[in-house]
Amino acid sequence: MDVLTALRSATAERHAELDTRTPLAAAAPDLRAYRDHLQLLEAWLAPIQSAQGAGPQQALPPRDYLALIRSDLAHPALAGLPAAPVLAPEAWTAQQDAAWRWGVAYVIEGSQLGGAVLYKRLAERLAPHPLAYLRGEGSPGPRWQQFLAALRGAVVTPAQIEQACQGARQAFDSLITLLNSSSAEPAGHP
Repeated sequence: MDVLTALRSATAERHAELDTRTPLAAAAPDLRAYRDHLQLLEAWLAPIQSAQGAGPQQALPPRDYLALIRSDLAHPALAGLPAAPVLAPEAWTAQQDAAWRWGVAYVIEGSQLGGAVLYKRLAERLAPHPLAYLRGEGSPGPRWQQFLAALRGAVVTPAQIEQACQGARQAFDSLITLLNSSSAEPAGHP
């Protein structure tokens, strides 16, 4: 089985759950929902990035997703919003298995495709905020194709594919756990 097919299958339910539960999944997300979304992603990504280091993404041009998130959080358009839910990031244990780290990178890089869709949907609604994290640095398509080519070259055996699937599932599960720990109802939800 191709690694991409296996990863999609292994994470489909988790991906679908996040698509309906994140703060930006609300019918009419506002700036508070965007702020909550960014804080969720920051709490999720910071420990992963710290434990994972450059990981498989060194096969791609450098991109600092945490810097984009933090820049958006500091934007003046978010000043004066009610307090955000407090999130307690999970500890993330560094894994030595390269295939496992490729699975985690699949989730991180794949999230940029969803970000581009959200940017198109929300840019006008949430203006004047620039939504730099969602916008990224242009179309995510070419980077995603580079990532897939590198992934397919690095993760080829059934054992490697299973390790990649485990890494991807853990990455999704840690984000879902953070979402579940949110102490307040997401913005835009009744």
